[in-house]
Amino acid sequence: AIMVCAAGSLPGDMHKLWRTRHPKQYHLEYGYSTMGYEIAGGLGIKMAAPEREVYVMVGDGSYLMMSQEIITSIQEGYKLTIVLMDNSGFRSIGSLSRSVGDDGFGTRYAYTNNGHDKVTDEHGYEVETLPVDLAMNARSLGAHVIECGNYDEFVQALTDAKAIAKTTVIYVTNDRYLGVPGYESWWDVPIAEVSERDNVQAAREEWEEMRAQERYFL
Repeated sequence: AIMVCAAGSLPGDMHKLWRTRHPKQYHLEYGYSTMGYEIAGGLGIKMAAPEREVYVMVGDGSYLMMSQEIITSIQEGYKLTIVLMDNSGFRSIGSLSRSVGDDGFGTRYAYTNNGHDKVTDEHGYEVETLPVDLAMNARSLGAHVIECGNYDEFVQALTDAKAIAKTTVIYVTNDRYLGVPGYESWWDVPIAEVSERDNVQAAREEWEEMRAQERYFL
């Protein structure tokens, strides 16, 4: 089988969790973290190696950018198994935004409060989520869809998908505040030097402290 993914936290998670056994078993677009690459890229990979199973890992943000190639895969007879993770918005960049004091602004699929207040992504912040049904969307494009509510159902879905002849979407809903543990290293993400927000000012102070401890060329 060939594993495909591209953007967000998935490439880093795959590095930690996926054990590849062959150099052509693992395909990542990680140079530019290009959202939307996954399904179209998976289709190209399947065309190049039609005898192999192709698994596409994609979050809801990337899925919405270029899901239409599901239609092409069905039309041309190239079956993909797509694992679609619904995070109710842009989970990875939401986490990064929170870490720099910006509360994950604009990263959730949710209505604003009376059309005026910004939608934050703080854990526990009450929002009215948008009525987006990505499983139904995938069905409307012609895919066979298996919806999973827990780990055991996901494992069974992977088995069931092998017996289905056309592109299959395994749909999973995630907790956007839980994820694979990070690396022990520090990521140098510059913070705004001037801001009226207390959270940003605190993040800037922490960044300056950590920046002073950076070591190069280890």
